[in-house]
Amino acid sequence: MDVFAGRKRRREFKMILRVTELNKNLVKNIIKWDKRFLDLAEHISQWSKDPSTQVGAVIADKDNRIVSVGYNGFPKGVNDDEERYEDREQKYSLIVHAEINAILFAQKGLKNTTLYTWPLPPCERCAGFIIQSGLETVVSIDLFSDKEGKTTDRGYRWGESFEIAQKMFQESSVNMRIYEASVWQGL
Repeated sequence: MDVFAGRKRRREFKMILRVTELNKNLVKNIIKWDKRFLDLAEHISQWSKDPSTQVGAVIADKDNRIVSVGYNGFPKGVNDDEERYEDREQKYSLIVHAEINAILFAQKGLKNTTLYTWPLPPCERCAGFIIQSGLETVVSIDLFSDKEGKTTDRGYRWGESFEIAQKMFQESSVNMRIYEASVWQGL
């Protein structure tokens, strides 16, 4: 099944939020905090030593307090020399994703919290951990576009994994908000 057969298929991943006069201020507040935590996740992603894909994650509670952060990298104490990151097969078998690191580093329960990830939405491998940990919402950036609105190859490399994760989230009632990168950049 080709999950990338044009923009129409891609739009299925977007959450539609109806903005009315009654909820306009609430929506503005949600977007304001989404922007702050996505910016922080972008900053944290720079801590990763992975030269090809640097991912950051932030978990926040209902009061917009930071609960945990994480970035992708090798487990604590495991040699993380540059050569190991260059060997893609070895890297994939050793790396701990940002989302999982953030979940593991949390010092409290994660029920009803929100996970922010940059620059990729969670994969199916992380989705199970996210669901099991009690996270309520996932906020991320569109897989298919960069900050200038240009199409990227990330969607073609990771899209099937994201589609599986999306289905897992839908089945388990985990909410998602996905921002197109160009829209997010303009907030």
